[in-house]
This record gives sequence, structure tokens and C-alpha cells, in this order.
Amino acid sequence: MPKALIIGGGVAGPATALFLQRDGWEVEIFESRPEPDAFGGLFLNVATNGLAVLETLGVREHLLSDAHHSPYMQMRGARGQLLATVPNGPAGEPERGSAVVRREWLNLVLREAAEAAQIPTRWGARLDRIEEGPTSVTAHFTDGTSAVGDILIGCDGVGSVTRRWIDPQAPEPRYAGLLSVGGFARVEGLEPTPETQAMVFGERGFFGYLVREDGTVYWFANPTHAEIDREALRTWPRDELLAELREAHRNDPYPVPQILDAVVGAVGAYGVYELTHVPSWHRGRVVALGDAVHATSPSAGQGASLALEDAATLAQCLRSGSFEDAFSRFQQRRQPRAEKVVAYAASINRNKRVPRSRFARAVRDAMLPLFLRGAMTDTRNNDLYNYVVADDTVPHSRR
Repeated sequence: MPKALIIGGGVAGPATALFLQRDGWEVEIFESRPEPDAFGGLFLNVATNGLAVLETLGVREHLLSDAHHSPYMQMRGARGQLLATVPNGPAGEPERGSAVVRREWLNLVLREAAEAAQIPTRWGARLDRIEEGPTSVTAHFTDGTSAVGDILIGCDGVGSVTRRWIDPQAPEPRYAGLLSVGGFARVEGLEPTPETQAMVFGERGFFGYLVREDGTVYWFANPTHAEIDREALRTWPRDELLAELREAHRNDPYPVPQILDAVVGAVGAYGVYELTHVPSWHRGRVVALGDAVHATSPSAGQGASLALEDAATLAQCLRSGSFEDAFSRFQQRRQPRAEKVVAYAASINRNKRVPRSRFARAVRDAMLPLFLRGAMTDTRNNDLYNYVVADDTVPHSRR
């Protein structure tokens, strides 16, 4: 039985492990975190196409049991005016809309599925270096331990050690000029927003929120900000961070200031980074996927879903031929779509950056309704959500 070493225990790692185990692989997951992080990433959008992959894994309904069904997004201006309502899923098919979930809930659903399949995960295993031999590949970890397998799959995110081993000249992630800050709140009297998220183009920053039936508010802000070191963001005092956000959004419409005044629990802050084109996704017995090779900003709500598509596609490619051929087919199939989504998310980021003058903000708010007019029936983005991981490795007689 061939063995795959899977580096990363977030979304892509467990999904890849589950698909490969179905196909007869021995798999083991190695995660750098010492233990699961209940607030890691806070929450995210799982798009229609990602939900389809989770259905293939048999965990879609479990995930949706604690999700905010969100087929619509209401875009609002700095005075609270409704600019447009746009679909968060295939236009005209709200029943197939996307879902917003806590990131740790998505991680937990996948982790429980891996545990049920008796797939081992080694926590606190931070990849240090990779060593490839003629018949195997060895992962060396910073704690001095190592593991040997037939192939190594890097699901190790935007700061990927795997990507840099594959190509030491690989491009580094580019900072998008935005931070992603988010958390949870409870605002007295704030009504739930069933099937909807609200997106506010504020006076000094972009802000989004939804309200669940129990009154819990999921909120995020994308302040235009100079790049900040990841460790500095991680240790940014919560009260100072919230004070800066409250000042930036103090003139924004209800309920934005009220949400920031009623934050409960942890607040997460991350830099938004993009990888627009990584030439090499594989070398020898090693391949990378997900954010490791096509990191996208959260603006398109597709990061987790692209990673899930990658997992399913890689498993399909490994069903026939050598691993070298499989890795090559994988990149050929996935790179055009992934880079298209990265570019789409980058275009959305441009609208989130705060215009420098009040006049420019007024022009933005005047133009956005024109730009978004007819969005509810515009099917041009449906291929983003209707993508199917087609299996080109299965003979026609078995389809």
C-alpha cells in the first residue's frame, strides 16, 4: 500500500487524506499547530462548489447543521443606503447558495471524518525540510522527528515550506493592502439576517456582518492598512485593535458601530495575501495544493472551496499512471481555474480599498449600483459556483 505524507491539517489536508484513503492509500497528516485552535480563522464562506465536494465526502449535511445559509449579499453605502443585492451562489438558484461557517467548525467536521476513518494526525509537527530519495520522500520536522512516504503533499498554506522546496525561486505571496479582522458580537435588538450577509462600503473601511437566529453576530472588517508582520498581528492587543476599528467606523451606519461596541470573545487579525502565479506546483515526489500555490483573498469567498476542489482532483489524478504524470495533470487541470479566481478576488479588493477623498467615496457609491445593476439575474459568474470536479481518469465504460 503506497503512503502519502500530508503536510497541513486545516481544510485541504484532511480532505485530501479522506479521498486518498478511499483509493487505497495509507495516509498520515502532519499539522504544525500543537492542538486545534477554536478561533483559528474565525469564520469563512463555503461556496456552492465547495459544498458539492463535501457532499462527495459525506459531510455536507453535518457541516450545514451549524451554518448560516447565505445565498444573498446586500451591498450598502457609507450612509446605509442599499446599493445592490447580489447572489452568493448561482444566480436565480438561492436554494444552492453558499454557507458561512466558523472555520473551526469546518475543520472539526473534516477532522472528525478523518478520525472516524482512523487517519492519524500528528500535532506539533512543523515541517523543516524535505529530503527525496530514489524510492521515497522524507519529511523532517523541527522537533527532530521525521516520516517517510512514497509521496508528500503540501497543504501547508500561504507560507508553504513545500512550495519553496519545489521551487526555491517561487514567487512570494503579495500583500493586498488590506487586513482581515473579525470576530463575534451580540447587539441588543439587532434582528437576524436570514439567508443574507450585509456588506458596507464605509467611510474609512469595508465592513461585513450577518446575524444568526440566536442573535450571534459574525462580523469582519477589511481596513486599508500598511503591511504588518504576522507575529505583530497575532500579538496586537485586543483593546487597541478594537479601538482602531471603532475610530475608523464611528461614522458608519447602524449597526456597524454598535457591533464593534458589543464584541465578545476573541478577535482575529490577518494580512490579506495573494499568489497570482506559481509556475511549479510539483517536483519529483512532492506536490502542493490549496493556498500553498494559489492563495486568494477572502473577497471572493472561494479559498476553502478551491482547496476542496484541489483535494478531489489530485486524488482523481493519482488513480492512474505514475505520480509524476498525476502531478502534472493535476496542475494542468487546476491552475487555470485557480488563477482566474485569484484574479477575480483581487478585482474585488480594489473596490474595498478606501478612496482617499470624500468626493471619490461619493463617486464610488454612485457607480457601484450601476456596476451591480442586474446582478441577481446575471449568470456570468455561475461557472464559479457550478464547477464540477470531473473525473478524466475513469474509462468511459465506467462513467
